Amino acid sequence: MPEHRRDMTSILQLRDDFTRFMLAYRFGLDEVMTKLTILRDEFNYAHSYNPIEHVGSRLKSPDSILQKAHRKGIPFTLEDIKSQMFDIAGVRVTCAFQSDIYRIRDLLVGQQDLTLLAERDYIAEPKPNGYKSLHLIVQVPVFMSDRVEPVTVEIQIRTIAMDFWASLEHKIYYKYDKEIPAELLAELKDAADVANALDIKMEHLHNTVLTIKGATTGDSSADMQGLIPSQQLLEAFLRESAPAPQAPDDTAGDEPDKR
Repeated sequence: MPEHRRDMTSILQLRDDFTRFMLAYRFGLDEVMTKLTILRDEFNYAHSYNPIEHVGSRLKSPDSILQKAHRKGIPFTLEDIKSQMFDIAGVRVTCAFQSDIYRIRDLLVGQQDLTLLAERDYIAEPKPNGYKSLHLIVQVPVFMSDRVEPVTVEIQIRTIAMDFWASLEHKIYYKYDKEIPAELLAELKDAADVANALDIKMEHLHNTVLTIKGATTGDSSADMQGLIPSQQLLEAFLRESAPAPQAPDDTAGDEPDKR
């Protein structure tokens, strides 16, 4: 076979392999997003409080994957990339309060088909610049037409204040081409401390309100209205399911027939 034909065949095969590689990560991302959507919808209806404020996801592009592999010295093979790069698929969960972070973590890790590979708690031990978040590296099974593919997904869970700070830090980080002036680093650290104090204060206020208010029913949002039976339907269901009254026994108390 001519060399150019062999090259074209190799390129087409690599394209197909990389496409299937990326599809598996997209499906793994969908699996984790579905789990979080189910938790959020259940909390909205069945509980007095929903700890999930927002959920977002992102999938690295092939170009970004190869650029990071080059930067990190990872060999350009799909197996090496899969085994050494854990943030190809990423999910970010934003919560109102710090205690919500660990609640969501426990609910996810407790699911049988999700395996926790690694955990980095930057809330208990913040980065030197003040960054806080809980990072989970998990693995979920993706059922393909010809195989079951275990896919690694990174989940970041943080409060609204932590997310706001991280977004600002990210913009500054790239504006200064990763060389942030010392005075700005000090101000960022101060801002992180303020955000942490705000988190603590707001959670205290939240717990105080819950204590005063007591348990409440779930929020029957518009999305749930189609699932909630009407009062009339419930009454009709109870009538239909109630056991029918037994007819009185006319022979009760009669003398036995002695004929």
